[in-house]
Amino acid sequence: VQLQASGGGLVQAGGSLRLSCAASGRTFSSYAVGWFRQAPGKEREFVAAVKWGGGSTYYADSVKGRFTISRDNAKNTVYLQMNSLKPEDTAVYYCAAAPVWWSSSWPLNGMDYWGEGTQVTVSS
Repeated sequence: VQLQASGGGLVQAGGSLRLSCAASGRTFSSYAVGWFRQAPGKEREFVAAVKWGGGSTYYADSVKGRFTISRDNAKNTVYLQMNSLKPEDTAVYYCAAAPVWWSSSWPLNGMDYWGEGTQVTVSS
């Protein structure tokens, strides 16, 4: 599975962006997909995840109620709709795929595949 994240950009606080994670590979629908982010000088952190069928999602507390993750397996794409953006959401955002599902504490080393990041910058 190869992943490519896109959709990042510069937005004012309170604005919205939608990130996309396009995947190649026939087995994409059997993977859970997570979004992670890494701000300058900080460790990479979990943001949101969606199960292979799209029926289950999980969010970090910091984005709950503002971000929505979804997937379209027919298009091999996972989306992250980000609303009410804050300056602290500024980071490089990465998507990753895993063959298992965690109900909490998504581990970085549990991902089988990573995409290139896309920069999100939120100005105050």
